Parts: sequence; C-alpha cells; structure tokens
Amino acid sequence: MDPRPAPLTSPDLGRSPLALLVDRDVDTRKMYAEYLRLSVCDIDEADDGREALAMAIAHHPDVIITETRLPGINGFDLCRLLREDESTRGIPIVFVTGDAFATDVKRAETAGADSVLVKPCLPERLANEIRRLLHDSRHLREQARAVRDKISDQMSRSQGVLNHSRPTFRRTLLNRAHNRRDTLDPPAAPPALTCPACDHPLTYVRSHIGGVNEHHAEQWDYYDCGAGCGTFQYRQRTRKLRRIADRSVD
Repeated sequence: MDPRPAPLTSPDLGRSPLALLVDRDVDTRKMYAEYLRLSVCDIDEADDGREALAMAIAHHPDVIITETRLPGINGFDLCRLLREDESTRGIPIVFVTGDAFATDVKRAETAGADSVLVKPCLPERLANEIRRLLHDSRHLREQARAVRDKISDQMSRSQGVLNHSRPTFRRTLLNRAHNRRDTLDPPAAPPALTCPACDHPLTYVRSHIGGVNEHHAEQWDYYDCGAGCGTFQYRQRTRKLRRIADRSVD
C-alpha cells in the first residue's frame, strides 16, 4: 500500500493546488515532480529563470519551488522579480538549493523566499513544507476575504448613514442660516443716489438682507426714479447701481 497521501484539494480554489517547479537538473526536477503530483499538487515545470517568470505570470501557481542556480535568471533574481510584480507578489516561494552557506540562505530570504531547504532534500520533506505553505496561504486568503467583507459591510452602513443624514444636515444648515428679509430699517444706511439716466434724485423704497449666512450677510437697496426711468438696485458690498426689470430680489 502506498503510504503517500492523496493530492490536496483546495476548497476555496475549487481545484488541486498548482506548483511551479524550477530546476535546471532534469533528474532532480522529475524526481520532485513525480512525488509531488502523487501526494500534494499539480505541477508545472521550468528549467530556467526566464521561462519560470513567464509561466508564473501566466499561470499564477499556488506555490513556486526553485533552485538558486538557474540559467537565464538565477533563483534570487527570479524571486525578487516575482515579489515586485503585483500579480505574483503573494505566491509562496520555496528554495531547494545546494548552496548551504548562511550567506546564501540570507540572500534567499532577502530576495523574498518563504522557505529555504538545502539539498539533499527528500521529496517527502519538500511535500510537507509545501503543505504548510499552502495551509498558511489559504489561511491568509480567508483572513483577507473576511477583512474585505467587513470593509464592504462597513462602507454599506456608512453610505446608509450618510444618505439618511443628508436631509437632516441640509435642514440644519437652513435653520442656522440668518434671517433673510426685506426691511425699511437696514443695518447700513441707504445712500442718497441720483438716476444714472436722467440725474433725477432716486427715491428709496426698501432694502433686502441676504447672503450665505449671518457672517456673510449682504444688503441690497432698491430705489425708484420719479422721472419714470425704472427701478434700481444698489449693492452695498460692491457699491454698484443697476437698473432692474422689477423689484423682485435677485
């Protein structure tokens, strides 16, 4: 009886996980690929860094396993480029390498590797590491989905509160607006003016107090020309007089 477990199935993906296996050594790559296909996930294979980068961007695997020494683009640069691309930034990356020096391990971690395994590495150990990373990655996706759902719910609630508060806010602004009115006793004394058309003295009729609010109030004074030239409006702020068609407030 084969002791190896059946390949994983990802409920949130609706399929078996996909791994991209990158190694220039054909025998090593085939050994890992055969074991992983039977026990963990589906496999895409690449033998150089450029091909691996193109396949990762095109297929978006769930995990990437790579050597450090690759033709074209080495494993360190491949990892760095994958981390810089938004579409591949979150893919777990495992280095399986013969470079066992501490500086090489540190370089791999700096490039963005999630795990570094040193050859000789048994296929079973690699499979267990992939299972761990896939589990962690799935957990992070679930957390991200929960956060997105929570944010969406909060935004919906906020929009509802905003829609409900707009009429109240408008009423509050109107209630706070100062008393717009016509008056015969304005704050500023209406000046004595003459008709610009006939030089006849204008007769003061009334004033209107308006404007945005009490801090930005404006006064318009209205006059009639006794010679029949019409009704005139004088704006206190600009000190301009103009003839209007009627006595309605602008």
